[in-house]
Order: sequence, then structure tokens, then C-alpha cells
Amino acid sequence: MKILTTGGCGFIGSNFIIEQIQKGNKIYNIDNLTYAGNQSNLNKIIDNPNYFFSKVDICDKELVSNIIFDFKPDCLVNFAAESHVDRSIDSPIVFVKTNVLGTANLLECSRKYYNSSKKGFLFIHISTDEVYGSLGKSGLFRENSPYKPSSPYSASKASSDHFVRAWNKTYGLPTIITNCS
Repeated sequence: MKILTTGGCGFIGSNFIIEQIQKGNKIYNIDNLTYAGNQSNLNKIIDNPNYFFSKVDICDKELVSNIIFDFKPDCLVNFAAESHVDRSIDSPIVFVKTNVLGTANLLECSRKYYNSSKKGFLFIHISTDEVYGSLGKSGLFRENSPYKPSSPYSASKASSDHFVRAWNKTYGLPTIITNCS
């Protein structure tokens, strides 16, 4: 399987990549290497011939599109995101740019690839439980819990979730959203 990951130098993404490489899959990882990305997380597979890396901002439509069309992935797993509530309070527009506009860019590039590739493709969006707001008396969230973002971070991730759903419903792009906690 050929998997394109975004934000794969972060904690969750790097562990996913290592597991997928160990399963024999080919991985192309794009990461902008901001505060949460660390290439040393991938030291154990950095020289693996099935691992490829480029430092790329997911908002760069031309680079993202070129990588998708050249690599021809079976799926794209979007780990890329600005994260941490406190950082979002200090710099909310950065979160909107990466989490909303960057995700929309990935979706549009994926849609064009999916429509032209004539093969199966899946867009997997890694989100957060923060989109549901604070835990209530039940102490848990469910997939049908209403969105109640309460910070610029959670609002940007909720928005990106809505864009993923919109590309699925409007364009038929196969998608999965996971709200990790």
C-alpha cells in the first residue's frame, strides 16, 4: 500500500509511519517541521527504502498536488495541524491557515487526484475530541455528540472536520474522520 501522510514527524504521525513501514507499506511523509514536528521521531526508519520525506507546507497547493500525482497514493492520512489550545489563543490566525485552509487544500488536491486516478483512494482526517467541547456529566463523547468548540484550536479542527464531510458529500471523495482523545 502507498500512503501519503501529512504531519508525520509529530508524535502520533511518526508512530503511525513506523508501524506502516514495518508492515511493508510505502510512506511519503510531508511535514512543515514546525514546533510539533521532529524528524528524529523517525530515526529508526529514516533510511528505509519505502520511506520518503519532503518539508512541505500543506497550504502549498502546487507542491502538494505534484507530490500526490507523482506518488500516486492509495490513501492520504492527514495528521498535519497546529495544535495546543494555549498556542491557539496567542496566534489564532495561524491555526485557521493550517487547520482550515491547509485541510481544504489537501481535500481539493485529493479530489482532483481521485477523479483522475481511476483507482480507489481514501482521505483519512485525524481530528480531536476538542471539537466536542468540555466533557459533561456523562464523561464521554460519542460520534453523534454535537460540536461545541471552545477555543480557536477546537474551532479550527471542527471547521476542518466540516470541510472533510463537505468534500465527501459534495464531491464523493471517500473520507474518514477520527476524533482522537
